Amino acid sequence: MKKFIRSLGFAWAGIAFAVQNERHMRIHVLVAAAVILLGAFLSLTGVEWVMLLLTMALVIVAEMVNTAVEKVVDLASPERHALAKTAKDVAAGAVLLAACFAVFIGFIILGPPLWHVITAGSQ
Repeated sequence: MKKFIRSLGFAWAGIAFAVQNERHMRIHVLVAAAVILLGAFLSLTGVEWVMLLLTMALVIVAEMVNTAVEKVVDLASPERHALAKTAKDVAAGAVLLAACFAVFIGFIILGPPLWHVITAGSQ
């Protein structure tokens, strides 16, 4: 049990590192918080919440994996190398794809109820 608790501490340290040191991670966390607040305001269904939470988790996890790849590549190859650049670019591309799909999913789920609130208030 002590080993498990210790490993949880390492995991939390990794999350804290990413939030404290990676600007994009802070952006993803802030956007996720805004989506959660908007979702609460719009009274989403359970399925909508699950989809949004999974989508937000995917983006945040992708950002953390990207950070890990960047740190390992920097350690293994402090000098510029084409393969190091490729590894970093691919990891960053994964985050970009996850974020783009998250935006699409957000519009699909949040768009209609938000539009309803906006148009109902203008009548």
